[in-house]
Amino acid sequence: MNSNSEAHQMISELIDHVETVVVGKRKIVKLMTIALVAGGHVLIEDIPGVGKTVLVRAIAKSIGADFKRIQFTPDLLPSDITGLSIYNQKEARFEFRPGPLMGNIILADEINRTSPKTQSALLEGMAERRVTVDGITRQLPKLFFVMATQNPIEYEGTYALPEAQLDRFLLKLSIGYPSRRDELSLLNRTPDQNPVNSLTPILTVDEVLQLRHRAASVYVSEDMKNYLMDIVQTTREHSMIALGVSPRGTIGLLRAVQACAFIEQRDYAIPDDVKTVAPYVLAHRIILNQEAVYENTDAFSVIQEIVRKTKVPVDMKEFVK
Repeated sequence: MNSNSEAHQMISELIDHVETVVVGKRKIVKLMTIALVAGGHVLIEDIPGVGKTVLVRAIAKSIGADFKRIQFTPDLLPSDITGLSIYNQKEARFEFRPGPLMGNIILADEINRTSPKTQSALLEGMAERRVTVDGITRQLPKLFFVMATQNPIEYEGTYALPEAQLDRFLLKLSIGYPSRRDELSLLNRTPDQNPVNSLTPILTVDEVLQLRHRAASVYVSEDMKNYLMDIVQTTREHSMIALGVSPRGTIGLLRAVQACAFIEQRDYAIPDDVKTVAPYVLAHRIILNQEAVYENTDAFSVIQEIVRKTKVPVDMKEFVK
């Protein structure tokens, strides 16, 4: 990878490659790619059967990464995901057996069905890129990407994730139903053939890490940084918000903006990058007050309104669509 143009071409090919399997969801695929390039994790809240597992498996296969799936249940233990030490009688010593969290791309399925203790084990891995087992800290792979799914909180047997864990997710997305046309195309596929199995790697894990390095060097002007801060500050003062965005959220927004600009084949950020990612980065990081809850206002709409009303830097208005 000798130039940014070559890197941009790789990202375009990755998005196109995944979209051959995840039909009609290009926006979602691009947002997932933004998170992957930014080095953040993704939470998808949606009903079962809309393609969450297919999406993350398609990304894993497209980059030749080690994919692990963890099905979260109420009786799942921390050691079930981090691994544990087992005594080897033949060699008279304990051996560490790694758990599924030791992979590159992790699908944490129905994360809101498990106990807080097990969630905290996942939280350490997401936040610190390491896990502690039997008092020994073990590093996770350099490419460590968690895509967690949860059913809507109204579903029976689900529990709200703590704010500390929600704050560790860079983006929160919803896939939604496919269009009628796209669903018909799914019906016309060969029923006994999983399209994900036909995917071949078009990138390597090392190349993805290089893309992350290049995305992190995207230029963000001081005016743009102040624009981000204006949006974040408004969440801390808004009449419908009880708890605004944390500094971690501000940093996450900056990383997502840089990744978005990079994916759009630019080496500098513009206001439209902020408008693209801000609702997905910030909505799950705020807590609405009771007035907003009574009015059935949702956090995503509040963030969209804040972004729409925030003044764009004067010298960047020419870049706004």
